[in-house]
Amino acid sequence: MTQYDTVIIGAGMSGLAAGIRLAMFDQKVCILERHKVPGGLNSYYERQGRKLDVGLHAMTNFALRGERGRPLTKLLKQLRIPYEKLELSQQNFSRIAFPERDLSFSNDPRLLMEEVEKKFPDQKDNFTRLLDLIINFDDVNLHNKAESAKAKVREIITDERLLEMLFCPLLIYGSAWENDMDFSQFVIMFKSIYLEGFSRPQNGVRTVINLLLEKYKQSGGELRLGTGVKNIDVENGVVTGVTLDSGEKIRANKVISSIGLPETMNIASPKADAPVTGNMSFTETILFFDKKPADAGIRETIIFYNDDEKYHYQRPQTLCDYRSAVLCFPNNFGHDDYDEGIIRVTFIANFDQWNELERPTYLQMKKEVRDQALALTAKLFPQFQVNLLYHDVFTPKTITRYTGHYQGAVYGTTQKARDGRTGIRNLFICGTDQGFLGIVGAMLSGISMANLHGLMNGESA
Repeated sequence: MTQYDTVIIGAGMSGLAAGIRLAMFDQKVCILERHKVPGGLNSYYERQGRKLDVGLHAMTNFALRGERGRPLTKLLKQLRIPYEKLELSQQNFSRIAFPERDLSFSNDPRLLMEEVEKKFPDQKDNFTRLLDLIINFDDVNLHNKAESAKAKVREIITDERLLEMLFCPLLIYGSAWENDMDFSQFVIMFKSIYLEGFSRPQNGVRTVINLLLEKYKQSGGELRLGTGVKNIDVENGVVTGVTLDSGEKIRANKVISSIGLPETMNIASPKADAPVTGNMSFTETILFFDKKPADAGIRETIIFYNDDEKYHYQRPQTLCDYRSAVLCFPNNFGHDDYDEGIIRVTFIANFDQWNELERPTYLQMKKEVRDQALALTAKLFPQFQVNLLYHDVFTPKTITRYTGHYQGAVYGTTQKARDGRTGIRNLFICGTDQGFLGIVGAMLSGISMANLHGLMNGESA
């Protein structure tokens, strides 16, 4: 029976980063991935010769080469990956579009500050106070207690519309809570989106995944794709290893799981109590056109659209909530490596509703989602007269199928394990349910959990 220092479940961004960090220090590490392609929530595939990314529309936490103290700089140093290997292109700018009011922001924080001063002049001083609080808050302290971000921010920002607009991108890019988020998570997301900003690696998410795979293999780590874990084996409250779907048993001193906290606890044997599954899931429509958005004067990189003064970030009672959406224009980064025009449109969706559909109805409703995405694009940009060349739609069912996340919950449970502990000795969590989100956040989660639980002496639960 094979014995490892650490077995990692899941070859997403966090699992790969954790594996690299441990293998660097000569641990015998094996990453087990149920699917044939690594990446987890942030992966890729090809259709008809076209390269499609899934997951987040962009990397957050942009940093220029050599900028000190930035999350991106820290993780590249920890993983010993050269900055230039990412080939990052910055966003043009992004926009939060509410009825009769919008706010633009870019990788220069001054743009958002100017926008708030211009469109919400009575909130200028309050926004400055909020920035001071955010900059000085220790958001990565693993012992921070959960508290409502909206309640905290309302103590400073007194205009409800501004509050809703500021929360909109942060919620849909990182909150497992409905209509709110934990304040520590709010600060992390605020910094990553508004103070640091968006970028895209040349050739998309596969560039990041390939860099991680290359570094992991160079460091001596073992990766087994197409290898699902049936059970996490526990004896007397201590992890002993895992049992694969094939029945093979693997021994390990420690197990780090990146597949989600409820999903992890459900396969721990004997069974352990699992936290509730989150409600937030989405559809994503990827549209390919014969012209690029810039040809019609569209310069935004991402638009956070909402047709009401209040942002309804919650599981809808219908298949999708078409009152709000995220529109991403991958061509509108500094470098455009696509030959065709692309728009990605995301709607909030209800997993249960999608999961109950019979196959013919399911396919018909995917067409409805596509039509809604096209209609919204036409509504916002009537000048964008183009021919649709190809499209694909994935749903909450797709998310569960390819990631294993219960209920298609992209951001996992609302009950995060910030220190990575599960209550079972030497079984730890990294990734979404540890609490760091996004591509950079996921990698930092893997690194921090590897440093804390894999490279420190002693055992812990």
